[in-house]
Amino acid sequence: MSRSFLFAAAASAVLTLSAPASAETVAVVNAHILSMGPAGDIASGAVVMRDGKIVAVGAGAAVPAGARVVDAKGQIVTPGFIAPSTNLMLSEVEAVKETRDDRPGAQLSAGFDVQYGVNPGSAMPPLARQGGVTRAVLTPIPGRGGGHADEGGGDDGAGDPGLFAGQAAAVRLAAGDPNPVFKARIGMAIDLGESGASAAGSRGAAIVLLKSILDDVRAFARNRAGYERGAHRPFGLTRADLEALIPVVEGKTPLLVRVHRASDIRQVLKLAADEKVKVILEGAEEGWLVAGELAKAGAPVLIDAEADLPDAFETLASRLDNAARLQAAGATIAILGSRDFTNLRQARLNAGTAVANGLPYGAALAGLTINPARIWGFADKAGSLEPGKDADLVIWSGDPLETTSWPTAVFVAGQEQPMTSRGLELRDRYKVRGGAYPPAYN
Repeated sequence: MSRSFLFAAAASAVLTLSAPASAETVAVVNAHILSMGPAGDIASGAVVMRDGKIVAVGAGAAVPAGARVVDAKGQIVTPGFIAPSTNLMLSEVEAVKETRDDRPGAQLSAGFDVQYGVNPGSAMPPLARQGGVTRAVLTPIPGRGGGHADEGGGDDGAGDPGLFAGQAAAVRLAAGDPNPVFKARIGMAIDLGESGASAAGSRGAAIVLLKSILDDVRAFARNRAGYERGAHRPFGLTRADLEALIPVVEGKTPLLVRVHRASDIRQVLKLAADEKVKVILEGAEEGWLVAGELAKAGAPVLIDAEADLPDAFETLASRLDNAARLQAAGATIAILGSRDFTNLRQARLNAGTAVANGLPYGAALAGLTINPARIWGFADKAGSLEPGKDADLVIWSGDPLETTSWPTAVFVAGQEQPMTSRGLELRDRYKVRGGAYPPAYN
């Protein structure tokens, strides 16, 4: 086979993947719609999608002539779920450092940008779609020595980490999409608490260092010409790091702060007020102790609703009704699955656990859909079923927060997704003797 033939075949495949999806009108009818938008809960209605957008939602939504009709048969239809913080498509094998693009390494901290390491060919998004997840926010973790709970083996030789892990990005989980990133640089990740103390020496040192860095960024932004001439005081970060932090000090990009202990949460809220920066908290296992303060500050929280074990000194007060108490106080919450890229299906089950421990059902569903979209600034595109938004929706076999339910159909931007995965393909390939085995098996 000639090289020119191989090149032509590869080019054809790339063009096929890059071509826009064909225009299609799809109507999902006879559906129990939990819209999470102005239409509310519709006992029986239709969602009409055209050219990747929702054009109608409601009990009286008309089905256009020529539309492909999908009969939901009374099943529940929800917006696609949104993973609010994960390393999906950034990391393949936790213990193999060469497959991990979710941490900055030695040269960068704040300047690290995960969008450049996203792998559209990852085997993990199909697993996420099987849990009803159609979009995800990809967030980095600190480099070597950062002490993050899910940082696996494979020493990258990068030395001690900086405070900042880098910049987050949001992706669509559509099969065959070569360009899944639809919003880049949407947040700046930083670990405080015990992890921040590991990087800076102590909790107090981490806060002082962070304030000093933000002051450096403001000085750099005011006097770029002086920086170019070398006529400036010494800065502790590279130019790439300083540039990346300018939107943070301008209040345009939020800090995603991973923090757990109540006293550390208070310090973060005070720092945000003093420095006039926006913050999103991740973790906050002791958040219920300061729920009113979080609500007053308007600081949203990404939480694992099943985190109830005192497995560290900073999580001694963890409890299963953390989500319910935060929501009751008026705080905005989004519900995490595991950050582990193979387990985003867990998010809906965590939401179910939160409901069993006092969180209203609607608030739990909002924590999987519209709340993550609002927190990360793309509620104009996703998070609810409304005309004009991207057509991300899931048809469920039963209650989406029950362990025995599953998606029967998933749409991303109006395109129905394959309900398969690498694991299912391998099962089907090898379950029958005498099937299409490789030569060594025959």
